[in-house]
Amino acid sequence: MPGKPAVVLVHGAFADASGWADVIRALQQKGYDVTAVENPLTSYADDVATTKRVIDAHKGPVIVVAHSYGGAVMSGAAADNPNVKALVYVAAFAPDAGETLGPLLEKYPSKVAESFRPDAGGFIYLDRATFHEVFAQDLPDEEARVMAVTQKPLHGSVFEAKPTAAAWRKVPTWFIVAKHDHVINPDLERFFAKRMGAKTTEVDASHVAFMSHPDVVVAAIEEAAESVEGALVGAQSGSAFLRD
Repeated sequence: MPGKPAVVLVHGAFADASGWADVIRALQQKGYDVTAVENPLTSYADDVATTKRVIDAHKGPVIVVAHSYGGAVMSGAAADNPNVKALVYVAAFAPDAGETLGPLLEKYPSKVAESFRPDAGGFIYLDRATFHEVFAQDLPDEEARVMAVTQKPLHGSVFEAKPTAAAWRKVPTWFIVAKHDHVINPDLERFFAKRMGAKTTEVDASHVAFMSHPDVVVAAIEEAAESVEGALVGAQSGSAFLRD
């Protein structure tokens, strides 16, 4: 019988892989092989290439989970990989091939643009003074202050990058909508979820739903895993029937 699928976690902008800590601990306790990608956030192409290497290193069934900008990265990096059996979007972008992020943010505005602080190299930070309210208003103030100081900047070019593929068009999807998201408008998240036909959960959370409500995220991953395991068992049973 097939075992549990591996889980690959993809972080978003202004963050790094350590933000998945509570989700990682919960999944490990349940017996999952978990890998958290550490993306450079230097360009969309760099992030897709980094994530793709991690996904491709797994030789068995994989569930890929992404937050925020990481959803756009996952959509490109997981495309056309037969081992990727499910995608879980957590308050994430899910552009189609050729669809840039900038116009989507303009069509579905949020508070985040007012908080952008670009540096001389074209990287964007979030204003420390508004970080808590914009990015993580349901986390303790002390934790948000540390996150603001340690935030990982995103290169501004990603808002103009055009993905060449959209894995969600061929892979079963789950989507967690953060109802109080001030970074990605919740209506934009609902648009993505509806367009891809995802199994959708809405949670009373800020943009960092995976940190404030890790149990909700883990539950969605487990639901995806059970679906994958069921499909694999069915496929093996069908093969055995044909052999007999």
